[in-house]
Amino acid sequence: METSLRIFENNRNVFLRLIENFTLDQLNAIPTGFSNNIIWNLGHIIVTQQILVYNLSGLPMLVSNEMIEKYKNGSKPTRNTSQEEVDAIKNLLLTTVTKTKNDFNTPSFFQNYEGYVTKSTGFAINSANEALNFNNFHEGVHLGFLMNIRKFI
Repeated sequence: METSLRIFENNRNVFLRLIENFTLDQLNAIPTGFSNNIIWNLGHIIVTQQILVYNLSGLPMLVSNEMIEKYKNGSKPTRNTSQEEVDAIKNLLLTTVTKTKNDFNTPSFFQNYEGYVTKSTGFAINSANEALNFNNFHEGVHLGFLMNIRKFI
């Protein structure tokens, strides 16, 4: 589990480094041929991690229902994200890592898990540990999307 947590933290730091010099307009830009933008991808990975690891474990999430609706699987940006929202997303990129690391290091914190089969890959997830591992894969996919989007903005 320690390796999975290190990968998770590293992924989030890579995301932050990649976007540190983008303007608000660049974060919101949807290049031709794409259905979302850089900031949507960041919101989406946060929401997905919270749903996969916490919600399916029957535990409270660190994200609002409004954020879930805005960034859940199948959603698309419907308006530009404000600087205040961008700052909140950047903060959540790291605070969710800290909370997740602490919770996985607390014995018996993740006791229950509602099994889930992912829509995109058909992969069956049966525990919070498996959810974190799948989440790392998912974030890697979105890192690729982000790197591709940035070429066109």
